[in-house]
Amino acid sequence: MNSLVGKWYPSTKLMIVLTAILVSMFATENSYQWVIFVFTILLCILSGVIVDFIKVFLKSIFLIVIFIFLVQVFIVSNPDSQIIWLFIKFSNVGLQNSIQLSSRIVAISSIIIWFFLVTSVKDIVYAMEKAHFSKKLTFVISSTIQLIPQMSKLSQTITDAQKARGVETDGNLWVRMKAFIPMIGPLILTSIQQTDERVLTLEARGFSSSKSKTSYYIIRKTMVDYVICIGCVVLLVLFFGGLL
Repeated sequence: MNSLVGKWYPSTKLMIVLTAILVSMFATENSYQWVIFVFTILLCILSGVIVDFIKVFLKSIFLIVIFIFLVQVFIVSNPDSQIIWLFIKFSNVGLQNSIQLSSRIVAISSIIIWFFLVTSVKDIVYAMEKAHFSKKLTFVISSTIQLIPQMSKLSQTITDAQKARGVETDGNLWVRMKAFIPMIGPLILTSIQQTDERVLTLEARGFSSSKSKTSYYIIRKTMVDYVICIGCVVLLVLFFGGLL
């Protein structure tokens, strides 16, 4: 967040993400996807989040890409499929399809991961408020972004509490399933309780008030932000105009 790239205005970083997604979706060659991926890696290095990016990428996107590759190449039937063993087949068409689909997923997912690694929720909320978005819409979006990290942290807390009480949570799949079932109740009840507390906090801060509010937290757009946004627009015009 404190890096030069991380200090860009949230809408500037969002413009980069939208540009990359549009180019990736409408590009017919895989080279565009890899250029976007390399560009994302460079952004992560400049932002100082390359280690976190690699961790998130390997835990999520990499596994999805491997699954798509195996299914497309060895499971899905294509005109050139050749049986290797039982229902397992090999297809060059499936290989090409998996490369195209995987490269597009990698390009789009990578730039989205970078955005959330370098943009805090309070920056997103501030930018939305300054753009005169609805308060309710801003709250829903911020709550949705925070939902997965909060649920993950809460489930870890409940798991630690179960371990302290002697409940076995580590082991094979059956042991983990037995430990997961008792965790569902406290997880749901605690989530409901946190929702009530959040509502009271918002009301105490005048969420429903129609009067204009002041903020101690201020983000300002710089000339760099305007240059990047203009550059993204020019890039999209050149791309859809067939000049790239």
